Amino acid sequence: MCGIAGILSPDHRNVSRERLQKMTNAMKHRGPEGEGFWMNADRTTAFGHRRLSILDLTDAGAQPMHYFDRYTITYNGEIYNYVEIKETLEKQGFSFKSHCDTEVVLAAYACYGKECLQYFDGMFAFAIWDEQEKLLFCARDRFGEKPFYYHYSYQHNQFVFASEMKALWAAGINKKMDNEMLLNYLTLGWVQNPVNKQQTFFEEIVSLPPSHYLIYKIDNREPYLEVRSYWDIDKEAEIPDCSNDCIKEKFLELFTTSVKRRLRSDVAIGSSISGGLDSSSIVAIVHKILGGTGNQKTFSAVFPGFEKDESAQIDEVVRQFGLDNFKVTPEPNDFIADFEKLVYHQEEPFQSSSIYAQFKVYELARQKDVTVILDGQGADETMAGYTKYYQWYWQEIIAGRQWKEAKKEIELAKQNGQQINWSWKNYVAAFMPQLAANQLNKLSYKKQVNHPDITADFFEGYNDRTKIFKPAVTKLNDILYFNTMQFGLEELLRYADRNSMAHSREVRLPFLNHDLVQFIFSVPSALKIYEGFTKQILRLSMNDFLPNSIVWRKDKVGFEPPQKQWMKHPKVEELIIESRKKLVKQGILKPEVLQKPVRHQAAHEAGNFDWRYLCASQCI
Repeated sequence: MCGIAGILSPDHRNVSRERLQKMTNAMKHRGPEGEGFWMNADRTTAFGHRRLSILDLTDAGAQPMHYFDRYTITYNGEIYNYVEIKETLEKQGFSFKSHCDTEVVLAAYACYGKECLQYFDGMFAFAIWDEQEKLLFCARDRFGEKPFYYHYSYQHNQFVFASEMKALWAAGINKKMDNEMLLNYLTLGWVQNPVNKQQTFFEEIVSLPPSHYLIYKIDNREPYLEVRSYWDIDKEAEIPDCSNDCIKEKFLELFTTSVKRRLRSDVAIGSSISGGLDSSSIVAIVHKILGGTGNQKTFSAVFPGFEKDESAQIDEVVRQFGLDNFKVTPEPNDFIADFEKLVYHQEEPFQSSSIYAQFKVYELARQKDVTVILDGQGADETMAGYTKYYQWYWQEIIAGRQWKEAKKEIELAKQNGQQINWSWKNYVAAFMPQLAANQLNKLSYKKQVNHPDITADFFEGYNDRTKIFKPAVTKLNDILYFNTMQFGLEELLRYADRNSMAHSREVRLPFLNHDLVQFIFSVPSALKIYEGFTKQILRLSMNDFLPNSIVWRKDKVGFEPPQKQWMKHPKVEELIIESRKKLVKQGILKPEVLQKPVRHQAAHEAGNFDWRYLCASQCI
């Protein structure tokens, strides 16, 4: 896991070691174990790299790395199936000097060109310079686990890229807030644009979307820049007729392979464990792979006395597998002390204090000298783990006129304690999904229009209804696809990347193996939600590995701290009031907001405006 940076320009004044050094210095936390620089003979292309050693800890794995005296790479991430790819390439005559995956990426590109991306199971963001073709090839992994930001200026004829925005600011790129994104965040809580995945909170910085590659050619007269998709989920695919046992067996095979590959490392590996099904499943499969030998180190955030504390579930899993478990209990004073640092690393606004609990878990892993942490993100979006997915599944079976099945599912969900807002409108939505999508768009826009604190000038200047998008959902897979590939998952992956890298840790996500995800999308909806339970395929698969109290839990608890109590702390209230003042001064909020009491709200509560003011004011 590393930090990458690069500058390309035919103007030599733009390309310098000093400028590149400033970029890599800004990302030292991503790679504290070494740095590297390279510039081509023409002085048109320069790469920088910060190294966190995971595979091949020798200097043979250092970057930027060269291959065939033609290709040079700066790379961040892990290709988990590099061993298998390397064996295939060796049979084709390619040779290797190192034992790391970086050289495999270079050789794969030399062999397959841009098609090399189809072979990779991993998380990655990299840039390869082809000296012969004078061409830059960049790519980002399928789901967006690793970041890739860039600035392209036709006027100044330069292309600058990095793992984090702060590196681009260090290179002199302006830090100018995109007020359209800011308006959507303050009013709706959105930290992404579902219509344009390239847009960030800063006008002069672009994000390379997940599952996309970029080609850039330097030219004094007419530079060439192309961004293209190389992969997508087929949400219409259906698995051939197969029994539930057969599907369960295939799921376990894919999941086990994914976990096994993500255990490849030359440094210590552990797991985060929240007490929920997802992280517990990973721990169970690791235990199986290790043959029940060796103590797994696991890390948890707990909040004794808080209604959503999961200490009891964590302890149950720890006893089941004889784990070494280390716990941290973040307190309000910790949050106050770390808040500025948290914002610094995240760079863009975030929705709630939930990510602080994750921040402290990764800090704990560093304290225990564990460099790589397995985590359970991605399962909820692909296997319908959130409560909101119930209504979409019920609408799917109602649209199929399975009235008895729908009634049974609704009743069973209620028996499981699910509180779901279900009315005649959902029956309309089942048969007129586009109308429902249009209505949801209107409701979101109405929330913006009716926001109590935003000034008229700011709203009129930056509202854009085309940026508000809700998909037409005809079946469960439609909304799962939207949250996995367009709006939702990448936000969580950004939090995880910045939180882990803040402590120079690497986080790996077994549920995001692309073959596993495609398989999940191919199984029937009834193996995602069934008899009142979400994530049915995972529950069935884990039934033989985990206690029933974990597998068949009826409560869905979000990973969150007691934010409402924290917001009552005098110092937090003071920060919020100062944040309001700053936004009033900038003409974003009405002066009347200064007379209102601070609203203390839970992390996932609707209308969490004061949290957004606090967060946004720190990022501007």
